[in-house]
Amino acid sequence: MADTFKPQLQYTDFKDLTDQIQFHSKEGKIWFGEQRVLLMSLSSLAAFRREIVNSMGIERAKGFFLRLGYTSGVKDAELARKLRPGSNDIDTFLAGPQLHALKGMVKVVPLELDLDRETGALHGTFEWVNSWEVEICKTELGQMDEPACWVLLGYACAYSSSFMGREIIFREISCRGCGDEKCIIEGRPAEEWDDAEEFSRYFKADPLIEELYNLQEQLTSLRSSLHQQQGQYYGIGQSASYNKVCRMIDKAARGKVSVLLLGETGVGKEVIARSVHQRSERAEDPFVAVNCAAIPPDLIEAELFGVEKGAYTGANQSREGRFERANGGTIFLDEVVELTPRAQATLLRVLQEGELERVGDNKTRKVNVRVIAATNESLEQAVEEGRFRADLFYRLNVFPVKIPALRERREDLPLLAEHFLEKFHAQYDKRTLGLSDKALELCMAYQWPGNIRELENVIERGVILTDNNETISQEALFVSPPETTKDGIVRVDADGNVISDQNGAGESDWSEQVFAQQISLEQVEATLMRKAMNEASQNVSKAARLLGLTRPALAYRLKKAGILEG
Repeated sequence: MADTFKPQLQYTDFKDLTDQIQFHSKEGKIWFGEQRVLLMSLSSLAAFRREIVNSMGIERAKGFFLRLGYTSGVKDAELARKLRPGSNDIDTFLAGPQLHALKGMVKVVPLELDLDRETGALHGTFEWVNSWEVEICKTELGQMDEPACWVLLGYACAYSSSFMGREIIFREISCRGCGDEKCIIEGRPAEEWDDAEEFSRYFKADPLIEELYNLQEQLTSLRSSLHQQQGQYYGIGQSASYNKVCRMIDKAARGKVSVLLLGETGVGKEVIARSVHQRSERAEDPFVAVNCAAIPPDLIEAELFGVEKGAYTGANQSREGRFERANGGTIFLDEVVELTPRAQATLLRVLQEGELERVGDNKTRKVNVRVIAATNESLEQAVEEGRFRADLFYRLNVFPVKIPALRERREDLPLLAEHFLEKFHAQYDKRTLGLSDKALELCMAYQWPGNIRELENVIERGVILTDNNETISQEALFVSPPETTKDGIVRVDADGNVISDQNGAGESDWSEQVFAQQISLEQVEATLMRKAMNEASQNVSKAARLLGLTRPALAYRLKKAGILEG
């Protein structure tokens, strides 16, 4: 049954809205819920509006400010639904006009309001008093020839559309900014307006100058052509450290040299490897990616170099290996340090002679493959420990490229987050409003030990847990959001819980706990080793890297502690 606003009814108390405002003057921030807001003088906004009108013309400027208001309206509709879930539809809807007043934009006087959320019907008439847009027209810009409250109108359309779950259009039927006695707006479903389609165009961004359309099409065509010639994917980033990597990749791609990609796990080494391939003369030929750590040691040679029928039990037929499949193109060997000694010897022969023999065969086969290798540990150390051939290292280390960790290129995080949002919106067929300002701030403070791969997983969790047309909160990203830490750094444990060190506690604090609880050194060591083995899925080599030990050293300690048998 439809709710109707009666003139004698009063607004619900503002307290649930005013409680959302938090002034953090020491940080230079003001929060409204999870959104960061600003206090800005009206004269500054007037100057900004004047410049936009002069640069874009009235019609495009109107669309610009309508869209500006629209974004704010969508956010406030979400907030109203969260703050007044048990209220009737009228009280919840009127949170929008109250928020408009609370933010100092306009006083809203409801004259008539009928709405029914079940059917989507809404008819409303409101008066705007003390509109900020009218004030700047009268004091700064001069009287307009048409209604002037563009931002307020965009807000009203967005707020009501988001609230009702269908397109609602408000129009300003009189405006003091163009000489009328009052500012009166009227709203109803889009299909009830004769010019709805024409008005809705204001909410679609268009190019600044019509005359550039042809040039834009030509530019798009040229870019497409360049992408086909040079490849089309570096990954995402604009930071100085990432741009440096991209410039190095451009230089390497044009040659035939082997490339060694260095960097922590999850930094995007395969993306860079694909970029080298796509920007090379081999772009039309195969790109084959191999994770050496994921293949059992006794099968690695057969997988890489092929196998002949009968070479070993289970080899029921001859098959080519990854190198033969990549012939003419590029092979990417991730975690190359995990190759067995025999596989290393065969790889060296491929690099030096361009030939290989399949397992169980004595026939030499020629291959023309560019090798891009990657590792997240020091190959020099692996050579010193006898785990990696020195001659192979020198062949691979001709053109090393260090890819920065995500914490070293934080300015790229918003771009990466937006990329993953678009990806998972499409994958899960939903559309959130993106990260809240506080959620983004949390992401910017977090250390990201898992780098871009971890960010991708966190964004996916946020999209899954957030409803359509809702903002992704801190809680949706991590299991337990943190308090603000003293040093601004946030850490998260293996279960997704944020570790918040409010007192700036460090090594001395956990060591004191060890002493207080009378935990022996052997217990500490055993706990760390078990944790590392679990993190590494019982892979001793990976666990050793986590602990900064050699594999033999860790294996000895594991056996001594009874954690590893044999």
